[in-house]
Amino acid sequence: MKKVVAYFFAVSIMKSLSAQQPFNPVSQFADITVAAGKSQGAIAGSYVYNWKLGRRKRLEAGLGVRWTSYFGTNTQFITAPAGLARTNTTPFIIVFAGQRVAYQDTLTVNRAMTSSLNATINVGHSFGNRWHAGFNIDLVGFSIGRTSNAALVTEGLVKTEPRAKPAAFNLLLTGDNDYGSLNSEFFLKYRFFEKWSLRAVYQFLFVEYKTGNIKQTAPDGTMTNRFRNKANIFGAGISYHL
Repeated sequence: MKKVVAYFFAVSIMKSLSAQQPFNPVSQFADITVAAGKSQGAIAGSYVYNWKLGRRKRLEAGLGVRWTSYFGTNTQFITAPAGLARTNTTPFIIVFAGQRVAYQDTLTVNRAMTSSLNATINVGHSFGNRWHAGFNIDLVGFSIGRTSNAALVTEGLVKTEPRAKPAAFNLLLTGDNDYGSLNSEFFLKYRFFEKWSLRAVYQFLFVEYKTGNIKQTAPDGTMTNRFRNKANIFGAGISYHL
């Protein structure tokens, strides 16, 4: 009988101490993700600071910072400026606008490599204690990377470019209005231990290269040296909860 009383006494103390622990209104974690597609891939590392929202505190939203390194071999980049690439450049509506195919030329970069550091915005929702789904996207930052040989197909001709290089400035303006290299993810996360989670990721990655010596001349006479690759790739990652 004494053992039973002692057991219930110990359990009541543990519950009392647990109840006294303050609720943590934020969620912080760091993660690493590897994603790959045909002849291209990316490695990304990020830190995220989210606030817990809603009555049950299952919704999360916040900011973060992400480093993304992209690699590609003989990767095709198409005309980047929104006015040449799309029939409508209105923010958000541009995502659904038609393609101006006659205005789009192709720059093939032999060995593309970029590294981008961007601020991010993040949203997510928890389903119980184990599962979490979310979305994130880069907002603004900068890129560095490899200068590479490239070939531009324009007006039925092939022009060689010895010094194609990544665009240095990144800015989210929605769709083809964007500048530079920007990463975004849809992900599903499973917490398999107190501090650790596994992630399944779909990554939509914009990467922009600029030519140094040659330019595209569009049918309306507009000239540009900006070209964009849109990588749709899948990957996996791991998160550590801080």
